[in-house]
Amino acid sequence: MGRDRLAALRAQRQGAAPDAGQGAYEMQPPPADGNGTNGAAADALSAFYAETSAIQDSIQQFDANVTRIADLHSRSLNALDDAATQANIAQLDSLTNETRQLSNGLANRIQALERPAGAGQDAQIRKNRIDFVRTKFMTTLQRYQDVERQYRQQYRQRVERQFKIVKPDATPDEVAAVVNDDQGGGQIFAQALTSSTRYGDSRVAYKEVQERHQELRMIEQTLGELAQLFNDMATLLNEQEEKIDAIETQAAGVTHDTEGGLKHTEVAVKHARSARRKRWYCFFLTLVIILAAVGIGVGVYFGQKHNSS
Repeated sequence: MGRDRLAALRAQRQGAAPDAGQGAYEMQPPPADGNGTNGAAADALSAFYAETSAIQDSIQQFDANVTRIADLHSRSLNALDDAATQANIAQLDSLTNETRQLSNGLANRIQALERPAGAGQDAQIRKNRIDFVRTKFMTTLQRYQDVERQYRQQYRQRVERQFKIVKPDATPDEVAAVVNDDQGGGQIFAQALTSSTRYGDSRVAYKEVQERHQELRMIEQTLGELAQLFNDMATLLNEQEEKIDAIETQAAGVTHDTEGGLKHTEVAVKHARSARRKRWYCFFLTLVIILAAVGIGVGVYFGQKHNSS
């Protein structure tokens, strides 16, 4: 569900901002009101833009860290000696912790932006901006997950190859047990070493498997944390869409009631016009009757007067 919504937001973003330059331009704050009206609202919106811009800078740093982590994974897999391997593991551990803190901070800051923003144009501006930074963050989270999954698979393959140095006829179940064992396959390796004819190579292979297993544990922990972050952001997105749907439903109800009121008003106007016409008809009819009665009375009067003379 979260990935579908992310894909929809990506498509919306691409439609609104075909390239990075244009996107950056479109997300610039509107010009300040020269006449000084709505000063408090303008200050609040300026602070909002400053925070979202700072969040975008942090997302860029987060993305750069992901690239460095991928590079360290690659170096670790290709390291030819223990010293290089241990140095890479230490750097990975430090950079992973730094990136973890950065991603958690970003999630908290984006969540802090999700607050009622009133109504009108400012509310729509805030919503668009929040959607923009949240989509960028979720895209980078997904990239980080993809990097970790890719190297998890490569580390597993490396462990499998090393174990088969010790036991070339290892079954898939034995290989899986070594890869998934919390202790790095120590007991299984110990059993295999007793029957191996290549003791020296087997000891080297066992040591490397232990080192790779340490990196695998780091990757598994990172993937779990990233999945939780991604789900939290997707849940937040769903909650916001539910609020928007509720607002739209309420607005639709208001529109329906307004349309109904307009129809009743139109009917009332028609009735009022009809009643007005009827009153005018009655007025003219009464006037005609009065005039006719006066005419008859005058005629009778002059007729009688003429007869008497």
